[in-house]
Amino acid sequence: MSEPVVRTTILDIARALNVAAATVSRALNDHPAISDATREAVKQAAKQMNYQPNKIASSLRSGKSKIIGVIIPSAEINFFGSVIHGIENVASRNDYNVLIYQSNELYELEKKAVQTFLRSRVDGVLASISKETINLGHYADLKTKGVPLVLFDRAHDSLQVPAVVVNDYLGAFNATRHLIEQGCRRIAHIGGQQHVTNFNQRLRGYIDALNVHNIAVNDDLIVYGKVSIESGRECMKQLLRHKPDAVFAVEDFTALGAMQAIKEAGISIPGDIAIIGFANEMFSEYLTPSLSTVNQHTVRMGEEAARLFFDILNKKIALKAPPRKFILEPEIICRQSSIKHK
Repeated sequence: MSEPVVRTTILDIARALNVAAATVSRALNDHPAISDATREAVKQAAKQMNYQPNKIASSLRSGKSKIIGVIIPSAEINFFGSVIHGIENVASRNDYNVLIYQSNELYELEKKAVQTFLRSRVDGVLASISKETINLGHYADLKTKGVPLVLFDRAHDSLQVPAVVVNDYLGAFNATRHLIEQGCRRIAHIGGQQHVTNFNQRLRGYIDALNVHNIAVNDDLIVYGKVSIESGRECMKQLLRHKPDAVFAVEDFTALGAMQAIKEAGISIPGDIAIIGFANEMFSEYLTPSLSTVNQHTVRMGEEAARLFFDILNKKIALKAPPRKFILEPEIICRQSSIKHK
C-alpha cells in the first residue's frame, strides 16, 4: 500500500526560515511590504521544499477560481483550435487556466456546458454559439448570475455582451468580387444555415457584390447546406445542373466537398469552375489545386476575446456598460483554385 503524499505547507516554510507564516504568504505573493532579501529566501525555500500552492484554498480566499470556461462548437476544426491558442496566450500571461467544453454544434450540449461552468465557478465564459442554437436562454442566465460572457466568431446582438467577430459581410463581398475580377459571371453560392448570423452576412455580401457589378442574382445558383464536406459535395452536384463558372462556398469544408464533386464530374478547377472558401482552414493550402479562402485572423480573435474578458474582470469595462464589439478585417488569400488569369 502506497504511503500518502505529504504536501509542503506555508507553515513548513515558515518553520524552516524561522519567520511568520504571514510573511511567507506575502513573500510568495510579491507583497510590496516584504524586502527583496526575504522574498528571495522564501521563494528559494519553497522551490527546495517542492511547495505547491493550494489553488482551491486560494480561490476561496480571493473569490476567484482563476479559470475561464471556453465553449467551442467543434474541436475537429482548426479554426477553433487557433482561437483557443489566442485565448490561452492572454490567459497564461494573467495566470489563468482555460477549461474547454465542446458543444459538437448541439444546443443541449451547449446548455450543459454553461451549467458545468457555473458549477465549476469559472470567473467568466468565452463562447462561440453552436449552429443548432436558436434559444439563447442559457447565455442570458450567465448574465443574470453576473458571470462575464464574451462571444467570439458566432455572436448574437440580442444578448448585448462583448464580442469579437470578423467582418463576414466584407469577406464575402471581397471573395465574390475576386471571382468577378477573374472574369466569372455565373457565380454560385453554397450557403449555411441562415439563422446563424455569420452565414447570413456572407450571403448578403455575395449578393451585394453581384449587384454592384451589375450581375443578376440567379436563385438557381444559390443552395444551402449543413456546412460539411458531404453537404458541400451534394450541394455542388445540384449546382452543376445550372453550369456555374465559379463558386463562393460559405466555409472551407463546404468548399472541399464542392471541389470533390467538381473533380468527380471531370470538370477542371479553376479552368471551368473557379472556387473560393472561407476560414483559411489548415488543409486549404495543401489541396490540389490549393484552395483560395478568407483569412479570419483566428489567433488574434482569441486574444482580443480574452482581453475583453480581463477588461471586464479588472473593471475596465462595467458589466452594465454598452457591449464592446471588436470587428476584425478579413483578408482574401488567392490560391490556385480561383486564379484564372495571371
